[in-house]
Amino acid sequence: MISSKLEQAFNDQINKEFYSAYLYLAMKTYFEEKNLKGFVNWFDIQVQEERAHGMGMYDYVHERGGKVELGAIDKPVVEGSTPLEIFEQVLKHEEFVTSRINALMDVADEVKDRAALSFLNWYLKEQVEEEASVGGVLQTLKLIGDDKKALLLLDKDLGTRVFNPPVIG
Repeated sequence: MISSKLEQAFNDQINKEFYSAYLYLAMKTYFEEKNLKGFVNWFDIQVQEERAHGMGMYDYVHERGGKVELGAIDKPVVEGSTPLEIFEQVLKHEEFVTSRINALMDVADEVKDRAALSFLNWYLKEQVEEEASVGGVLQTLKLIGDDKKALLLLDKDLGTRVFNPPVIG
């Protein structure tokens, strides 16, 4: 049985995971307007991944006998008016999510829930990969600068990304 303190912490994180999906959906609209279909694809994959992360935690809470309580999702705010600025926000957001996973792990450690710690290790590893992936795109965007041809090449490359449903846990 999951402790009430950990259950609440999971519910808060579930909300943050679904907010992430909502934020990336909002960012996708910028790229739709610019007709950058590869970037659109990249954000489509992000939306699916964040939704899967939230559902993984949702299922976990139920498996542990807890109750999921869904809260309101804040309106996403997209900061930036260039691909570079948007990806800077993406990295900042992923770093925030990493900090929240760490805080959730702190609660699991505090209540001595080894099963939750084991479960959350997958999420921590995923966040390392997320930050590295976003950091790579960000570095490429910095190299590109104002070169529209290079931006189109990156767009084409991002269009090849596919969603692989995660095996969480």
